Amino acid sequence: MNIILLGAPFSGKGTLARKIVADFGLVQISTGDLFRENIKNGTDVGKLANTYIDKGQLVPDSVTIAMLEKRISADDCQKGFILDGFPRTIEQAKALENLAKIDAIINLEVPFDEIRRRALGRRTCSKCGEIYNTATYNKTTCEKCGSPLFQRDDDNLETVNNRLEVYENQTAPLINFYADRLFVVQGAKDPETTYKPVKNFLKGRI
Repeated sequence: MNIILLGAPFSGKGTLARKIVADFGLVQISTGDLFRENIKNGTDVGKLANTYIDKGQLVPDSVTIAMLEKRISADDCQKGFILDGFPRTIEQAKALENLAKIDAIINLEVPFDEIRRRALGRRTCSKCGEIYNTATYNKTTCEKCGSPLFQRDDDNLETVNNRLEVYENQTAPLINFYADRLFVVQGAKDPETTYKPVKNFLKGRI
């Protein structure tokens, strides 16, 4: 089973994906992780992507798609995968149609005011990278490793508003593109409440 997760930044796609992975044994694929992995390993496509990133330019769709195509052909993806962060544009969505059969498309809806609240309250562990939110965790050290938590420089209102604007202009049109096969879930509540209807929906797809 191959799944696409749609949703604005800070909507909780990563948390939802991890729950799906745990229950259904799929592989979570983040395009951000793909970029970092290919650049770190010095692959040809990673080197090409880095030439754009170093100049502060957007990586062309063709490069991103080449990375994705190689990743989903790996043995661990044969049971299925979850795409978190791809596609971001209509062009990428059309290219994906030629790469893999998509069995479910889940759109995580969260009001923008709630997204802003989450973003400004996010704290990250300085050692292990675990993420917390001040709304549910008020300590200054990581529960897992005890290291100090910090607020990322880009977790500020201006940056969040800019990211939401980009999402509305580029990614939100995907909702119309996939309208005839979209499963919509409200993500403003706690992760377990959000996940319950998704789990039931996916069980019906197996």
